[in-house]
Amino acid sequence: MKKKNIVTIKQANIFTTIVIFIFTIIFAFLLIEENYLDYEKTLLKEMSLSKEKVNIEQSEKYKETQKKLKSILIKNTIAIATLAFILFAIVLGLYKILNHILQRDIQVFLDFFKETAHKEYMLDPDKIFFKDFKTMVGYANNMVDTISEQKKTLKDLNQNLEEKVKQKTLNLQVTNEKLRKEKEFSEKILDAQKKFLRYTVHETNTPLSVILTSIELYTMQHPKDKHLSKIEVAVKNIFSIYDDLSYLVKKDQVEYPKSMVDMGDYLDFRISFFNDVAQMSKVSFDYKKPQNSLHIYINKTKLQRIVDNTLTNAIKYTLAEQVIDVTLKQSGSNLEFSVASKSKAIKDIDKVFHAYYREEKDREGFGLGLQMVRNICDEEGIEIKVSSDENITVFTYIFKMIGD
Repeated sequence: MKKKNIVTIKQANIFTTIVIFIFTIIFAFLLIEENYLDYEKTLLKEMSLSKEKVNIEQSEKYKETQKKLKSILIKNTIAIATLAFILFAIVLGLYKILNHILQRDIQVFLDFFKETAHKEYMLDPDKIFFKDFKTMVGYANNMVDTISEQKKTLKDLNQNLEEKVKQKTLNLQVTNEKLRKEKEFSEKILDAQKKFLRYTVHETNTPLSVILTSIELYTMQHPKDKHLSKIEVAVKNIFSIYDDLSYLVKKDQVEYPKSMVDMGDYLDFRISFFNDVAQMSKVSFDYKKPQNSLHIYINKTKLQRIVDNTLTNAIKYTLAEQVIDVTLKQSGSNLEFSVASKSKAIKDIDKVFHAYYREEKDREGFGLGLQMVRNICDEEGIEIKVSSDENITVFTYIFKMIGD
């Protein structure tokens, strides 16, 4: 991109002076040339006359005339040159005067803009010569007034904003302090709640064990009646809830070591535990223990949470007089544990693993069991598959199997 030429006022003055000088010389040259042509014409005329009457007297007269004409030519040339110089001087002087006045007005404006950049400064119209510039003085002063008003407005606005920011800051500090205290209070409540749950879980185990042991001792000597069966079922349900709470309370503080578990035997043991609960709900289990030992490597507490929550959910939601099919089979290097039964179709399969979600609101429970199952399966790399329609609902867990 080409840069534009920048000409200063001084350079423009020099250029203008040269132009005026050149025009003056041309003007003088043209006048002198015209005068010289007149001189030559007169000489030619005198020469033609002298040729017609050739004599000494006329020859002397021709020379005298030529001498006079040369004198007049010189005087006219000097007069023209002098007049041209005077004209040049007058024009140049007028130009210099006007240019000086123009530069003075421009300098006033330059000083104005220079001063206005740092402080409020008003132009005095009396310092300006040209009328057009006087009009510009009015516009410039109006501009300064407008800028001054805007500065005042912005200053007031900034002060108001500063006050608002200070007030907001104070309010935020107060709010933050309240939140800090509320956080401390909530942490204290949570800590107290955890301690209470740990204490409750610990203290609940003993009476539950005593009740179950007492029921078993009683049924060894007396036949089990309907009321005693209800008590036993209720205790087993409480035991299941107790085991869930115990795991939730301790899972972040206790390490759960893994061991080899015979899945066939373990399922047989847990189904036997919940048989009475199933009978009380008018459902039953159908489970055929595999003939071969099928082992997995897992912590028993975590496995119990998966199995117990799946079995108790099946008991809770299976329709009355229906059978809960429990199957365990090997599939390549995996072991598939499935629980299938006829129940109402699950509307949203993904949500059943969310905390506090229950398909049927009138059913007992907190909706935490399957979320806990999902978390354990994610931790242990156990795949979960769920399918549900009007005919059957199936929960399948796929474990990595180990050899005998």
